Amino acid sequence: MTDALDAERMDSAGPADPAGRVGSARAVDSAGVARVAFARISDEPITVEECDLAVATASAGALVSFAGVVRNHDEGRGVLTLDYTAHPSAGDVIASVADSVAAEFPGVNLAVVHRIGALQIGDIAIACAAASAHRAEAFAACARLVDAVKESVPIWKEQAFADGTTEWVASLG
Repeated sequence: MTDALDAERMDSAGPADPAGRVGSARAVDSAGVARVAFARISDEPITVEECDLAVATASAGALVSFAGVVRNHDEGRGVLTLDYTAHPSAGDVIASVADSVAAEFPGVNLAVVHRIGALQIGDIAIACAAASAHRAEAFAACARLVDAVKESVPIWKEQAFADGTTEWVASLG
């Protein structure tokens, strides 16, 4: 990536996402570069690519990303749709979670976004990326970020099943 991308991360408010919103960027490295490019909740479609672009730097030899995709089944039942609902604190919590993971992995840049609203089979519900000089740290940080979001961020999903029933599931726990 270019030095312009690295320079963009110097802004203490964090880089703007493609929709023009500004994300969390409280964790910074020793040069003042934001290590959490963004951590947010979105009611718009999300992509892994936006996360990848936000964390990639010229010094990152590893870029690991993850997409949590809505699947068509859960515990043997056919799933038709999911509807994610977030507590009003979810945006602050996801930012705090990303900052905590960044503190655990000092050489890693992170980005994460969780979708809310009505999703269809194949839609991305969570996307994140981790970039670092070496792959082991990027893999570990990305896995930890996904787990921490699922453990802590107050988001619930209502699944609509093929048999006409629905079920609420918390992401917490």
